[in-house]
Amino acid sequence: MTAMPTHNLEISGQTLEGAWWGPGPDAAPTLVLLHEGLGCVGLWNDFPAKLAEATGCGVFAYSRAGYGKSSPIPLPRPLSYMHDEARETLPKILDRIGFREGALIGHSDGASIALIHAGAIADPRVKAVALMAPHVFTEELGLASIRQAQEAYEHGDLKRKLARWHDHVDCAFYGWNGAWLDPGFRQWNLEEFLPDVRVPILVIQGEADQYGTMDQVRAIERGSGGPVQTVIIPGIGHSPYREAPVATLSALAAFVGRLENVKNTAR
Repeated sequence: MTAMPTHNLEISGQTLEGAWWGPGPDAAPTLVLLHEGLGCVGLWNDFPAKLAEATGCGVFAYSRAGYGKSSPIPLPRPLSYMHDEARETLPKILDRIGFREGALIGHSDGASIALIHAGAIADPRVKAVALMAPHVFTEELGLASIRQAQEAYEHGDLKRKLARWHDHVDCAFYGWNGAWLDPGFRQWNLEEFLPDVRVPILVIQGEADQYGTMDQVRAIERGSGGPVQTVIIPGIGHSPYREAPVATLSALAAFVGRLENVKNTAR
């Protein structure tokens, strides 16, 4: 794998691993990638470079605190960790990178963060959000898969695989796993934010997603205050950009290509 274009940030006393592909914010819109619950900059692999090439946009990705090469955090994470990221950290990151206009593209937990930000902050620079395998409420299917991940981490080879990407691997894993499996997390629900999301939404969902059902997609379609486009990809699970990269890039490129004609109606 070629070296990533490093673009690390100091935010609220923490060092956050970051990387930038393609043109800067003064030359083109910027697409900000928000990773999944076990993700980081490195685990996007070549997807950001291909996304920049396919869209002509700049692409920025960062590892949230506790992930990748970013600073560790104390555990357990608060059950509001996605809300906190969306409301407190992400706005600072957008300012720090000189974000002028563009879109948020989130996967799993990152998709939830993008939705909260779009609904709660309504930053007029954010013209659209793209959501891969999003969650807006907990489901037993997803919780069962998260329990299986804990088994694989503690008794299988998942920890060894993740340690390649995360400097503080226990922090990364248990920060995510512990929060989702906390009994209090069963009440977690983002549907209240959806009516205030007034920008276009693209949902990319694997038909065989082991962490969420089509009920997640239907809730977004039903509740969003802006237009929702849905792309369902048959035969894949929770990671569209890894399992179906061509279809995912095609959908994102078409969606982003319409940004110039989109007016942000957030209030």
